[in-house]
Amino acid sequence: MNLIIKDLYVSINKKNILKGVNLIVPQGKIHAIMGPNGSGKSTLSLALAGYPAYVIKSGSILLNGNNITHLTPHNRAKKGLFLAFQYPLEIPGVNNAYFLKTIVKTHVRYKDTGAVKIMSLIEEYMLKLGMSSDFLKRDVNEGFSGGEKKRNEILQMFMLKPSFSILDEIDSGLDIDALKFVSISIDRFLKENPKSSVILVTHYSHLFKYIKPQKIHILINGKIATSGDISLVQKLEKKGYQGLSN
Repeated sequence: MNLIIKDLYVSINKKNILKGVNLIVPQGKIHAIMGPNGSGKSTLSLALAGYPAYVIKSGSILLNGNNITHLTPHNRAKKGLFLAFQYPLEIPGVNNAYFLKTIVKTHVRYKDTGAVKIMSLIEEYMLKLGMSSDFLKRDVNEGFSGGEKKRNEILQMFMLKPSFSILDEIDSGLDIDALKFVSISIDRFLKENPKSSVILVTHYSHLFKYIKPQKIHILINGKIATSGDISLVQKLEKKGYQGLSN
């Protein structure tokens, strides 16, 4: 069980962004994707999740042996794919408790679980993540701090237990304390779910203090320019992205 991306070309607004991405993430592994602004990191995340504005021109995406290249985002999620957004959307008028119950009830894992039990599980995971019950009374992400929004994303990951998660710049908009808490929470999820795989999309290496990727890929101009272990970060800090692409 793994994620296999083969020769993926993706465009948005008729502009080619990804230009032949090849990547394999085995089961239970953490891979990080780094790269300069405009290199295609978020495009890759959203294309994997099936966001319709990101048009797959050619190539394929295989998840756990299933070809998900042309599935809707909903059906990709049912296959075990999860995306934590860089900028989680605010949804005024939609209560967070209702939102969480709805996404959980649609998951096959909870198809025979009653509403009372689902709420109990949500509250249990909120407690793990240091989230007060006040979160349930508020509208989804409305007025949330950066840290609160990211905790809400991680809460969904804990509940759904996806086989594959894409964390798109989960560290953006976080202060030092929030970054540490969110990182430790992600690490806890991975230890509790050792068969789950993760792609960490990030600009910076500070996440790696708490989450240890087995492999790092550098995305430049829509292609993976180079890959390596954690030592690649040291080369990056010395040479910058331009130095690695030469």
